[in-house]
Amino acid sequence: MDGFHVTIRTSASPPLSGTYGRVWISLIGTLCESPPVRVEHFLLPGSAYTVVIKPKEEVGIVVLLRLRLEAQPGFPDLDWHCHDVQVRRSSEDPEVEVFPCHKWIRTADGYIELRNEKACLKKKETLDILINHRERDLQHKQQFMRWGTFVEGGPHCVDMTSVTALGPNMSYIRQRPVNNVHYIKSLIERRTSWSSLQELETFFLFNGRENTIAKYVQAHWQEDAFFGYQCLNGCNPLCIRQIHNLPPNLSVTSEMVRPFLPEDSSLGQEMERGHVYLLDYEVLDQLPANTVNDKQTYLAAPLCLLHYSRQGELKPIAIQLQQAPGPQNPVFLPSDAAPDWLLAKMWVRNSDFQVHQLLTHFLRTHLLGEVCCTATLRQLPEIHPLHQLLMPHIRSTLQINIQARVTLLATKGVFDKSIACGLEAIPLLLARGTRRLRYSSMCVPDDVRVRGLDALPICYYAQDALRVWDALHRFVAGWIRLYYCNDEDVQHDCELQNWIGEIFTEGFLGLSHIGSRRELLQMLFLCIRVNHMTNIFLDYNIWIPNSPAAMSRPPSQTKGSVSEEDVFSFLPEVNFSCHVLSVLSLLSQPAIDFVPLCHYNEWYFSSGAIVKLVEEVRRELKMLAKDIADRNSQLELPYPYLSPDCIENSVTI
Repeated sequence: MDGFHVTIRTSASPPLSGTYGRVWISLIGTLCESPPVRVEHFLLPGSAYTVVIKPKEEVGIVVLLRLRLEAQPGFPDLDWHCHDVQVRRSSEDPEVEVFPCHKWIRTADGYIELRNEKACLKKKETLDILINHRERDLQHKQQFMRWGTFVEGGPHCVDMTSVTALGPNMSYIRQRPVNNVHYIKSLIERRTSWSSLQELETFFLFNGRENTIAKYVQAHWQEDAFFGYQCLNGCNPLCIRQIHNLPPNLSVTSEMVRPFLPEDSSLGQEMERGHVYLLDYEVLDQLPANTVNDKQTYLAAPLCLLHYSRQGELKPIAIQLQQAPGPQNPVFLPSDAAPDWLLAKMWVRNSDFQVHQLLTHFLRTHLLGEVCCTATLRQLPEIHPLHQLLMPHIRSTLQINIQARVTLLATKGVFDKSIACGLEAIPLLLARGTRRLRYSSMCVPDDVRVRGLDALPICYYAQDALRVWDALHRFVAGWIRLYYCNDEDVQHDCELQNWIGEIFTEGFLGLSHIGSRRELLQMLFLCIRVNHMTNIFLDYNIWIPNSPAAMSRPPSQTKGSVSEEDVFSFLPEVNFSCHVLSVLSLLSQPAIDFVPLCHYNEWYFSSGAIVKLVEEVRRELKMLAKDIADRNSQLELPYPYLSPDCIENSVTI
């Protein structure tokens, strides 16, 4: 025997993947482990070097490789991105055993163990040495990835305050286009109110004139039909719900809203027919509002009643700005003076901004994504098929969330300096939002059905979300069938059950066990989210009156107390309006290296039965994107946000 021929391959990408260092390698077989051998080759980007290892004893079948990177004296200690290691038992052996790596290795990591490329469940392992390797991998991850607390009563998070602590394999640098906020930042030092509607229009002319959707928003924001459209298809379509009875604290009578309903119908009849909807921002009730520019801002907790007409329009028909009914909490109606009605709608839009940014966006997408990511790293070894399925969709969540906590949500961040829900209100709101989370609300088909959106022809959010969900459902179901033959396989996968238990213990809802493939499929969709629509932010927010981040005067307690000129004095001052918009502009920018939904760069998506699954889901998503584009070409206001080619594969901003 001429010895094992071992080829060590350095990745060609990412850039700077080579190192001055040297690597030590040993073979771990079923019979014994070979002594470490130092590879005397330079680890250049894209290089492949073969060494011959001649163990003195028979090692048996090689099941693991052990690598250690060693710095070269006199040279910088650079990290190395190893592509894989390939092993043949001899120079004549046609069979090559591949040990994938595809990650950065540092000298500080010590010994790194690689195993072969075949994903499998723990119960399928036949060798104690590989079972022990799985367990050691998880023990190491659990020591490295610990749970911490961001706010009491909210989902737990990774216990890290710096992206550097994540290490090179869990952090990345996004390539983004140059963000032109010149005209926004030029006003960011102005600590006064907007003086007039004309001034706002001038600001918009310089910052929104090339955005066709934003121009539509600016032209139609005062219209009741467009207000209703935004409830279904705007930044936050997750609040509106169909009702069949009025909330007891909403002081609306049938006579009060009769002029806004069909002549031959009543409020009760319209509720029976499923034509009445509600926005209820009770979660904001009594929260302390922020102080910005040394001035008090204000929060409302409105209830807004909407009616879906026979003309196919959803319009608001009553707005109560606070939860507790009473003489100083009037119900505003479309028949009231125009400034009163417009201001009432602006208060609803302000409340929706708070709930959207902190609950719909940050809590439901980012914080729950972090729970899924952290639990996956701690409880599913890299060889587990569900680890491989999930990580492309959640890997970047930890970096994004750590950055958000130390910048946007920290002292002197945008919430502290510019938004009505500041640092005092955020912990309270996140805790309330967590208590209100329900398993069914995280599953798109259940959610849109329960809220009465599935049959609304003008709810493009529901239509598109359901079709994306269906495509992903078939993809994930196919993946599950590759590894779980029946429900018993799910029940007996101890790694999976530990993962589930940790998600619900550290995250939400209290469930601790999954007993069927169907339940597993639903659970995976909580991790692979498709409603992270950051590309919508600027479209609906750059016209400031449409989504004010704060209000500078308290909610009206009587009707007829504001004039048309007074309405704009409620808006946030110029500098913190611009601060918010500069951040939203950044969040709305797609990356240059944007990866669309179900496009995978990971090595394990390129072989075997998985290739067919990926090809099928991509084909289906491509057809869906075409259907959405065809529909949008017929609409005055297109809805592109859930087109699969607009959805990024992972939360990256």
